[in-house]
Amino acid sequence: MIIRRTILAAGLAVAALAGTTALASAQEVVKVGIVLPMTGAFQSNGRQMQAAIRTYVAVHGDMAGGRKIELIIRDDASTAEQALRVSQELVTKDKAAILAGFGNTPAALSAAKISARGKIPQIIMVAATASIVDASPYVLRTSWTTPQMAAVIGQWAPEEGDAKTFISIVSDYGPGNDADAAFTKSLEAHGGQVIDHLKVPLANPDFAPFLQHVVEKKPDALFVFVPTGAGAAFMKQFVERGLDKSGIRVVAMADVTDDDILNSMGDPALGVISGGPYSASHDSPQNAAFVAAFEKENNGMRPNMVAVSAWDAIDLIYKTLDKTGGDASGEAFVAAAKGTELDSPRGPVSIDPDTRDIVQNIYMREVKRVEGELYNVEFRIYEAVKDPTH
Repeated sequence: MIIRRTILAAGLAVAALAGTTALASAQEVVKVGIVLPMTGAFQSNGRQMQAAIRTYVAVHGDMAGGRKIELIIRDDASTAEQALRVSQELVTKDKAAILAGFGNTPAALSAAKISARGKIPQIIMVAATASIVDASPYVLRTSWTTPQMAAVIGQWAPEEGDAKTFISIVSDYGPGNDADAAFTKSLEAHGGQVIDHLKVPLANPDFAPFLQHVVEKKPDALFVFVPTGAGAAFMKQFVERGLDKSGIRVVAMADVTDDDILNSMGDPALGVISGGPYSASHDSPQNAAFVAAFEKENNGMRPNMVAVSAWDAIDLIYKTLDKTGGDASGEAFVAAAKGTELDSPRGPVSIDPDTRDIVQNIYMREVKRVEGELYNVEFRIYEAVKDPTH
């Protein structure tokens, strides 16, 4: 399989991710346009997604449904405008039959216009706002929804976590608002209370004034959601203000203690509780094989939940094409994808036939040191969780 990557700012060359083979005719090739944030604010997502795609191809090859699969990777620079433009080019110029990727909600929603208009299957690898699946009848998601995680955390916290009063601190954009609303609703339904809701600017966040407010209010715990990468800054400021010794616990969305940056967070992350769909330390044969292959293909890099979602997205594409005999047309592809079950590295997942969204286990985890490295160690499983908003 030849994977082409156009990075507009960096001008990187076309890269081949698998061994060369004789070229198939255009009629035999299924082209998949993959839109990734390789630059910009969400580039850490793009790096993990690309690494997972590279690994999947190395393990499974470049054929599905009797047809050769060509993945064409384009950079959206983490912006909705560029996501729209490159998605349009992928469909009209490159003749991509399927779109996939999308490392943030604005990018996913912009491309959904093309999906709906052109009846193009669109596989969401990361973007987590619940309403994305409503933007086009051809959208399928293999990542997670923000409410899917937040609602489980809200259930666990008062029932098993012994924390009743919370202050919610979330980034001020769509997924942050989703997280705050879903956590609050679930927490209050299970006997807890959110005594304040704090919204932190998404760009260049400074957590200090918000943490000072926490010091004054003295809740039992904080519920925290910030995008992948910002968790280290939050935990650093949490410790700098002495809150790690205050008895106020951090109960977070999985993005905060992301596997990709967890070791760099150091001791401040120890003991942080989070809820999410995947940990690199997940104990299963499937995950052991996935982590080993991922590290082999990517210079020892540790996979995170973004990586496993991208892996599952390509797996869904391959398995669906196997069902359709290589038919990638919107109606046939989506009909075949509905209800698909995947034996994922994160555990069993499936595509809800009613919503086209993912159904999966959500794990409560605690950051612990294991053989000299920090990991999110799972200690409680909530099985087959659906998005609670649909």
